[in-house]
Amino acid sequence: MLKATLRSFLAHKGRLVLSALAVLLSVAFVAGSLIFSDTVSRTFDRLFASTSADVTVTPREDLESSVPTGAVQTVPASLTERLTGVEGVESAHPDVEVENITVVDSDNESVGPTTGAPTLAVDWYEDERSVVELTSGRTPRGDGEAVLDADTADAKGVEIGDTLSVQAQPGTFRVQVVGIATFTTTNPGAALVFLDPGVAAAKLLGSPDRATSISIDAAEGVSDAELKRRVAAALGTGPYDVKTADEQAETAAEELGGFLDVIKYVMLGFAGIAVLVGIFLIVNTFSMLIAQRTRELGLLRAIGADRTQVRRSVLTEAVLLGLVGSTLGLAAGIGLAFGLIRLMSAFGMNLKTTEMVIGWATPVTAYVVGVGVTFVAAYLPARRAAAVSPMAALADAEIAGVGRPLRTRAVVGSVVGALGVAALVGCVVASETSSAASLLGLGVVLTLIATVIAGPLLVRPVIRVLGAAFPALFGSVGRMSQRNALRNPRRTGATAAALMVGLALVGGMSVASASMSRSFDEQIDKTLGADFVIQNANFMPFSQEVTERVRDTEGVGLVVRQRFAPLAVRLPDGERIETTAAGYDDRVDDVARVTYASGNTAAALADGSIAMDAGFAADHDVRVGSTIPVEFPGGRRTELTVAALTDMEGGEGFGMQGGLFLGIAAVERFVPGGQDSALYVNAADGTSADELRGRLETALDPYPQVQVRDQADYKDLVHDQIAVLLYLVYALLGLAIIIAVLGVVNTLALSVVERTREIGLLRAIGLARRQLRRMIRLESVVIAVFGAVLGLALGLVWGLCVQQVLALQGMTALAIPWGTIVAVVIGSALVGIAAALLPALRASRMNVLEAIAHE
Repeated sequence: MLKATLRSFLAHKGRLVLSALAVLLSVAFVAGSLIFSDTVSRTFDRLFASTSADVTVTPREDLESSVPTGAVQTVPASLTERLTGVEGVESAHPDVEVENITVVDSDNESVGPTTGAPTLAVDWYEDERSVVELTSGRTPRGDGEAVLDADTADAKGVEIGDTLSVQAQPGTFRVQVVGIATFTTTNPGAALVFLDPGVAAAKLLGSPDRATSISIDAAEGVSDAELKRRVAAALGTGPYDVKTADEQAETAAEELGGFLDVIKYVMLGFAGIAVLVGIFLIVNTFSMLIAQRTRELGLLRAIGADRTQVRRSVLTEAVLLGLVGSTLGLAAGIGLAFGLIRLMSAFGMNLKTTEMVIGWATPVTAYVVGVGVTFVAAYLPARRAAAVSPMAALADAEIAGVGRPLRTRAVVGSVVGALGVAALVGCVVASETSSAASLLGLGVVLTLIATVIAGPLLVRPVIRVLGAAFPALFGSVGRMSQRNALRNPRRTGATAAALMVGLALVGGMSVASASMSRSFDEQIDKTLGADFVIQNANFMPFSQEVTERVRDTEGVGLVVRQRFAPLAVRLPDGERIETTAAGYDDRVDDVARVTYASGNTAAALADGSIAMDAGFAADHDVRVGSTIPVEFPGGRRTELTVAALTDMEGGEGFGMQGGLFLGIAAVERFVPGGQDSALYVNAADGTSADELRGRLETALDPYPQVQVRDQADYKDLVHDQIAVLLYLVYALLGLAIIIAVLGVVNTLALSVVERTREIGLLRAIGLARRQLRRMIRLESVVIAVFGAVLGLALGLVWGLCVQQVLALQGMTALAIPWGTIVAVVIGSALVGIAAALLPALRASRMNVLEAIAHE
């Protein structure tokens, strides 16, 4: 039996190669994501482990903030002398490392990376753990000198002797490049500027008596854990964190983990789509192959093979297919990881392909996914094959299951669909975002399953409508193409399902993104009253110099600052919530339109007062006049009175939990060293907006990171950010289309073989080759458009429900991108034409007499 199985597998290798491609794609994305993430993790683990001091003392971060404030947390540099005397300390030195800086050249062009990686200013300190070594020039000595890393120097054309401007929190200062340093480890993509240790703290922190951390080396024979215990005891209960090298490396790896997770989950998303769509392709392939081997299976049963052996034979073929696809997919995954590593190098993260990590889990996962997918997909066709009776098979009867009524599908599809619809209805009527999102996810899964199950039931009514014009336009050829698509609803439904999945995703996300864009447009129109908003391109805070430049610009009438502060509030219901509050200058009502349920802006910005979102307040028993304890970074505490409750559309309209805001004077008092995050600017009387924009851009020319935006610019910015998500969905669609095309090609190719004699008879009675090709192309088009119609209909329902979830967050506008939907339908027709090219060509080249004699 095994020999017969192997012979059958090799006999159909040409037909199975398309199914193997589906397995290959899914395995490649899984393996590639695992290899890439393992390689990056291993590389940076070595980097962090080799560069971390035995023990590091840093400021305690008692409050986390999702929004940067510009304040640099520091420790007293004098701690160094105190810690040097601790038993077991070999040496200790203060470190200065600041991230919130901008470095520009003499042409006012930014020297920093454009990939989102930071620009760091660091004090020059050489030891065995240094990440760089001086390869050209000399070390910085005194004020006005710096060393630049070699990767940044090469990328930006900076040479020794060039002058750079460093914009730090205390102010801007100029340095001359006196040396170039080369990374001794992996370059994480950052730009590094090294300053003389004696001046770094004064220039970057505003005081020579401060440091961002203190590095401590252990004496011989003293473990890191023991040294940490002694250092912590010496520091007492001060506001410091003490970490060993391993703990410091672990913290750094956790911060990197978010970046890696994004890439990993995106690639696994591609793999999931490939697996899901590939299952339809494999099911269809095995169903058709078994239908065409009815006589062969009957002979096997007649000579003694039982049902178990027949089923095992088919599943063995599936496992062989999975092994081949998984092996090729693993190789492709290695190539994909290689390409990703090279791509990251192009973005400045210089990973080495020679250090690619292929752990044991990667090939195991690859083969589990590949073999598992093909085994599961082939199981139902294998059961059908085993159910064929010897007499029916020898009589060349149609395989069991193809002609049976679709009652079971109708019942199961209706039940699952009803549950899915109920979940989506629950999503629409839900009042909490979390519960609405959970019901949405459940509804999407159930309605997708229901549509796949019930798809064959929709084939006849939908395709009759879609192909209604074919007889009038193409005559008898059009009529035959329509009937061919209706001949086997199960096969047509499974073929179209592959395309349906991708288009449902695109339809839903297109509605969601269009609704988000329109909602943001409406919110910007309603809430932004300023002529211009001054912000960093990456939304990081900027120095006080920028604010002064804007205020001194001719034609500026009003400047309102925005500054953020991390804080924790203890609410009347006993809950402690960490969030971020926004601080504003007076006259914020002149640049923003804030609506209130109670109170007003003057009360909210008064000293000792705070405002919050009315819905958040109601949830936590807060009323106007309530006094709430507030904790700021560094252990600074106070009590603030709730003087106003906002009623912004969508609640928490400032983007942070609670929608808290207060006067900027309080932020400056409790978060010293912070920086402005935005400036809202109105033109003075007699100055037009266009005139003021030109003057502002000229004034801010030395600050290339700062941008001047009006309402239209803000809308474009939001649209661009939403487009990034949409492009990812389109990429998933592209992958789904590739596999769907393979599925249509496979179905048509096997269908042509199945109808060989029929095609020969049609040719014999006068059907021309051109007409035959057209018939197959029209059949392919109607199947593809059927999948598009189902997918878009499902996607529109999903999109409407997503919009209802977004409405709970204030994005109430609904927009349906009809242009995208029409384009997708037209594109599906083109996909059908492309998928039919090879099968149609093969059919038209058949020898008529041989085709008629075919059995």
